[in-house]
Amino acid sequence: MGRVSEFGSPRHLVTRFLTALWPGGPGAADEAWARRFLLPGEADLWRKMSGPDRRHAIGVARTTISLLGEEGCESSREVVAGALLHDVGKIESGLGTVGRAVLTSLCLAVGRRRFTAAPAEGVSEAAWRRRARLYLTHDQLGAGLLERAGSHPLTVAWAAEHHRDPEHWTVDPRVGAALKAADDD
Repeated sequence: MGRVSEFGSPRHLVTRFLTALWPGGPGAADEAWARRFLLPGEADLWRKMSGPDRRHAIGVARTTISLLGEEGCESSREVVAGALLHDVGKIESGLGTVGRAVLTSLCLAVGRRRFTAAPAEGVSEAAWRRRARLYLTHDQLGAGLLERAGSHPLTVAWAAEHHRDPEHWTVDPRVGAALKAADDD
């Protein structure tokens, strides 16, 4: 199942879909663990993320810590916050699990660009198309949300860059590689 698209590997996509079908959020201990790495503005954004997205993010954060080692990551709040909040921009679209899966499938079939272009000036945008565009640009939206929340530049950068190829990262390559591997894209 190895081919990777701009959305991640087929294994990643199937796993995310199946785990997102369970709507609950992380357990209380995981929630408390995650919040200890978040600034107040980041914690506000965290609470707006869906339960499945928060569960996924905790897994990404814990795996990132494991990959970087305790000294390389646990003490670096901004790295863990980046792992926890890399998908925060998805809150802007309001799409649920099924909507995301349908949209991702459509993009794989006909291309992402058909859905990401903003409408021309003065042209109204259908609600579904707006939601699709917001979901597909969640990386940039998330970076903007984090910047306004007062996040560290590394946390902001990772939200913006987590779907980019490594040669386009501004974060430390070792940190970026761990975050990317932990996200299982």
